[in-house]
Amino acid sequence: MSSLAFDALTKSYGTVQALRGLTFEVRAGEIFGFVGSNGAGKSTAMRIALGVLAADSGTVSWDGRPVDHAVRRRIGYMPEERGLYPRMKVGEQLVYLARLHGLDPAAARTSMERWTDVLGVAARRDDEVLKLSLGNQQRVQLAAALVHRPDILVLDEPFSGLDPVAVDVMSGVLREQAAAGVPVIFSSHQLELVERLSDRVGIVRAGSMVAVGGIDELRTTGSRRWVVDGPPPDRWLAHVPTVRHVGDASSDGRTVVEAAPGAPADVDQDVLRAALAAGAVREFAVQRPTLTELYRHVVTSDATAQAGDRA
Repeated sequence: MSSLAFDALTKSYGTVQALRGLTFEVRAGEIFGFVGSNGAGKSTAMRIALGVLAADSGTVSWDGRPVDHAVRRRIGYMPEERGLYPRMKVGEQLVYLARLHGLDPAAARTSMERWTDVLGVAARRDDEVLKLSLGNQQRVQLAAALVHRPDILVLDEPFSGLDPVAVDVMSGVLREQAAAGVPVIFSSHQLELVERLSDRVGIVRAGSMVAVGGIDELRTTGSRRWVVDGPPPDRWLAHVPTVRHVGDASSDGRTVVEAAPGAPADVDQDVLRAALAAGAVREFAVQRPTLTELYRHVVTSDATAQAGDRA
């Protein structure tokens, strides 16, 4: 199936290098979370895909062919800086945008009605955009990205400013689009939401992709850690010399332990037996980093490595 591929993109603004050989792909039917700090290059990469900016080198391709004007007409784009006409009515504006993408009048109106219903702004079709709350403007902006029945979705900070109900609605729409085979790429600083929604995640720093993969893949680290909710570690940890206490999981006293280098493969069973021998164990589970923790680790490690290279 078709995928949207970003291949070795570079882009500079004067002396500032925004993209440094950025390479990744968004597969058909998947939701790809694109994360990074402000200025990392996310919006630049998206704008190059849309033809708003030109890359200095590298390509963006769809189904193995460079993205051209015809392909861009099939992309649903939601820019970070919202692009609606503030004094135009919601319904008229969505029909107009659908017509620009080639839908006939009847199909454009049907699509407008569908998406304003789904996104909860049907009652505001006859209102000017400027009269809407920021959250409802955000919903209309997503409707504008969807109204022409796109084959690709590129969304820059689509969840910014939304309340929890609107986040759930928009998340459901993105899942529905992916289930229909549409590749969806979205950027967000809300890492818990990215972790919950994405099939794969790419972490970009200073214009380069520093980590990319599925959530479980990215959360799998070289260290082996477990959370033990049970007796205090001073009552049992000494019986497992190949494991060390590395902290508490939370204020409720759950213990986090980590296997030392060279610990046997089944040391987790030794931990559990030792803890049970000392008292009741209410929880015993593998501890993996959240996407937020992983993001901090990857970006910090990469920054430290780059600083070392410059030293």
